[in-house]
Amino acid sequence: MMSKFKEALERGKEAREQEGKVRNEKAEAGVVDFGAQARAWLNHVVVASLEAAKAEVAGEVTVEMDTAPRRQAKASTPSIRFKVYCKQGVEKEEVGRTFTVNVQLSGQVSVSSPGMVAREVGNIGDRTDERFSTLLAELIEDAAKGT
Repeated sequence: MMSKFKEALERGKEAREQEGKVRNEKAEAGVVDFGAQARAWLNHVVVASLEAAKAEVAGEVTVEMDTAPRRQAKASTPSIRFKVYCKQGVEKEEVGRTFTVNVQLSGQVSVSSPGMVAREVGNIGDRTDERFSTLLAELIEDAAKGT
């Protein structure tokens, strides 16, 4: 009788350990899934919008992007940097601003630049590019005006 009791205790202990391992694996997978989901959103919405804008305004404004900064390669909250500028004046001096698209752990996405209040452009759960495209159009218009 005592051996059956000890066997039951051992089975219970093994089950709890296995449950703990499964819980830890799920938690680790959640971080990996978030990073992958954030990078996919950045590629699907931001990079696609930047490529479209780059092609559309090629003669007037230049849009450059840095999609894979080395320091961000394994970051849990990925980001993309891009620069919008145009040539101005007789000497064709390039004037532009660098912007960063950041994904927070909450899934919210914002665009910021030195001297600019960060602006929210959506959530990675939303696969439409409307809010980002609208903001990008405003930034390109400002660059074309020289502001």
